[in-house]
Amino acid sequence: MRHQDSATPPEAPPGAAGYRFAVIVSRFNPSITEALREGARAALLDAGAAPADIEELHVPGAFELPQAARCAAETGRFDAVICLGCVIRGATPHFEYISSAVAHGIMEAAGETGVPIAFGVLTTDSEAQAEERAGGGRNNKGWEAAAAAIEMAVLFRKLGRAPARASSSRSFGFEPGAARGHDS
Repeated sequence: MRHQDSATPPEAPPGAAGYRFAVIVSRFNPSITEALREGARAALLDAGAAPADIEELHVPGAFELPQAARCAAETGRFDAVICLGCVIRGATPHFEYISSAVAHGIMEAAGETGVPIAFGVLTTDSEAQAEERAGGGRNNKGWEAAAAAIEMAVLFRKLGRAPARASSSRSFGFEPGAARGHDS
């Protein structure tokens, strides 16, 4: 969700009651990503999402966001996935590689799974720019990503997509104590 005038906050998202969301947060640049997570959570709760319908997951860095988003989307447990991260330009080309890979990976995961995946990954030239985009209120890019995810989940439901199924006690299909690679 993008707005033309940065001085004018985006509109309030549509109602999120009855929808399930995964919020996947990069641990790299934690002061920024935590502020993005808080903004996303505020948008979801303000729109009526139940706290139990918001599952927060953490990954090491922005590069891992697309993998986790795909995995979360493939479970069928979420109406939308919100990816939050921060990549700050340094002195090497690493910034370009990571930023490009993350953007393409998230778009690919959304296209292949059919689940809306919101891009809340900051790609900035400085920490000050990142801090500005992770501030409070509706101008927080985490808030904006969550609002976009809500809007897309509502649209997909209107277009006939079935609601996400309720969470089971198992996380991502892994059974505790199950031996990996052995048939019983």
